[in-house]
Amino acid sequence: MAVPPRRTGKTAKALRRSHIKLNSAALVECSNCGAMIKPHHICPKCGYYNGKKVVNVK
Repeated sequence: MAVPPRRTGKTAKALRRSHIKLNSAALVECSNCGAMIKPHHICPKCGYYNGKKVVNVK
């Protein structure tokens, strides 16, 4: 099995892994009730989507 001639440094390893991170969730405000929801989803608080009542929420 091949053995690398030198150890990979901390900086090189960190630069290679720079895209591995947590992303914050994209949230938008519901136009009907003002709750923070995921974009393009029905609001779980009021049941509206795109200004129209879609589901009945208790």
